[in-house]
Amino acid sequence: MHLDYDWVTNRRLQNHRLDDGKRILTWHRHREILVAVLNDGFEYRKRLGADATGLRMIDYLTRCYSGFTREEWLDRIESGRILLDGIPSNKDAILRPGRILSWMRPPWEEPEVPKSFAILYRDEHLLGIAKPVGIPTVPGGGIFMEHTLLSLVRHHFPGANPLHRLGRGTSGVVLFATTPEAASKISLAWRCGQILKVYRALASGCPANDEFEIDTPIGPVPHRILKTIHAACPTGKPAHSHINVLERRDACSLLQIRITTGRPHQIRIHLAASGHPLVGDPLYTAGGIPAENSRALPSDLGYHLHSALLGFPHPATGEWTAIECAPPPLLRLTRNRVTGYVIP
Repeated sequence: MHLDYDWVTNRRLQNHRLDDGKRILTWHRHREILVAVLNDGFEYRKRLGADATGLRMIDYLTRCYSGFTREEWLDRIESGRILLDGIPSNKDAILRPGRILSWMRPPWEEPEVPKSFAILYRDEHLLGIAKPVGIPTVPGGGIFMEHTLLSLVRHHFPGANPLHRLGRGTSGVVLFATTPEAASKISLAWRCGQILKVYRALASGCPANDEFEIDTPIGPVPHRILKTIHAACPTGKPAHSHINVLERRDACSLLQIRITTGRPHQIRIHLAASGHPLVGDPLYTAGGIPAENSRALPSDLGYHLHSALLGFPHPATGEWTAIECAPPPLLRLTRNRVTGYVIP
């Protein structure tokens, strides 16, 4: 699906369906007609927990989903879009644990994303895909449902499933399994620490050492829009990154990072926690946490991070397999300085 601008002659506001069943909406703008392709919408479902006990429906929604105003939730309730155990609810319904809360989000126009990808590796078990910057790996964030790498890949390989994910602003290797057996074996190798993950990044400043480790725990911290996001957190889960400085540039450094854990946004958080946030990162600042009162989201673009190599025991043969993806120009070496194991 994509936003498509076209000239049409019909001047009335209409809903249409394309040959593939997708909705389009036409409307006026300065006597022109614009055509926007919409997705299929989404049904949110949640089994209520103990925190809902005794609360009114409207109070629970505004407390737990503060990204929408009370008036917006009231409008959804009054229009019959908020369901409790499959039945339209009212704003004063008293909640209790175990009941199923659901609501339908109408189809919406998703932001534009790259529509192509490269195949780095392919056999009857696995696909190695070069993910471009700007497209999420899987649906999420309340914004992207169909404009994802998963959707693009499944258009050509219907049974493919991603075995990990990269952030929307991160490029490079993403591994897909095309059989359940391959997915199971690679997932086991991941849990056993048998996967090699090597990244390139452009970080602000110049680290004091050419090689160093970062072990800052990562866990949820408050966020004004999403309620919580992952960041540096003393009570978080263990995380480990090994850093090599490849080049020192004016006010920034080209780094190679090997991670042995896979916490969400780990490299962005760890480098920020070390005092060297990624150049252009709109979210994570020094200390590995969001700036106070920041409205930036994890999916916002601007930082420079690339998955350069993914190595693993092949699920069918056990042989070591490494998939490489050349970094973008800004993350390439400009001098013949090599420290440790380097992807050219």
